[in-house]
Formats: sequence, C-alpha cells, structure tokens
Amino acid sequence: MAADALPLGQRGHRPRTGEFLPVWRLHGLRAGYLLLVVGLGVQVWPDIVLSHGDWALMEGVVQCMLGAVGLLALLGLRHPLSMLPLLLFEVAWKGLWLGFVAAPRLINNQMDPGVWSNLWACLLVVIFLAVIPWRYVVSTFITARSERWR
Repeated sequence: MAADALPLGQRGHRPRTGEFLPVWRLHGLRAGYLLLVVGLGVQVWPDIVLSHGDWALMEGVVQCMLGAVGLLALLGLRHPLSMLPLLLFEVAWKGLWLGFVAAPRLINNQMDPGVWSNLWACLLVVIFLAVIPWRYVVSTFITARSERWR
C-alpha cells in the first residue's frame, strides 16, 4: 500500500501516545510543566494582569511570551509528549542566555544583581534536562521521517 493511501497515523510517523515510555517518565514531564505553570503563574501573570501599562517595549514582549509559555504548559499537563517542543524551547532559550549573556559577564566579573537573579532562575533548566525523554526526542524530532512537504 502506498504511503499516501495509508490513514494519517500510519504514514511513517511515530505514534505520539507514549506507549513505550514508562508512566514515571510521563509524570516527570508533567512535573516539568507544572513547574512552568506555577513559576510563571507566580512571577509573570501578576505583572501581566496588574502592571502591563508600565512596560518598555521589550519588557512587554518578554512578559507576554513568558505568559504564553505558562498557558501552553497547562496543555503539557494533559499532553506531555505533544507539548515537548515547549520544554525544548525552554532548554534552548535558557541555554543560549546562559552561554551568551551570563557566561561572558561571569568570566569578565561584570555580574549585577539582575543578572545573578536571572542566572539562578535559568539554572533550573537542569530540571527540564532531567525530565525530558531524550531518546524519544531524537527518534521523534530528529531521526523520524518528516511530514510531507506537498
């Protein structure tokens, strides 16, 4: 049977049900999403609701993007594997910030209280590194066949 004639779920795509992942891995992912929901709910959402008119342009962009991440993390509680790109985004932006902003300042002894505060918050990325099922990420997003282009 030709690939195009197969039902959508059978066209060479790995099922995203997580059947081969142990339940504890799924619960670990849910804990990561819960950390995002609670952390951003406490840190970001009060500012979004109460002081959104006081922001400079980029501060407003950052706060709204972080608020959106917190909202999407709610979906991760229900669909932990489908929302994995959200955790990968968290790992990516925090890794980039740690490498390109914090590390040079730390090396050049140019740290200020704001950078220190963000550094400690970004170091929580180790939690996401621990809960992400990396074999699943590689098999689903890197080595699996991509969706059709046409």
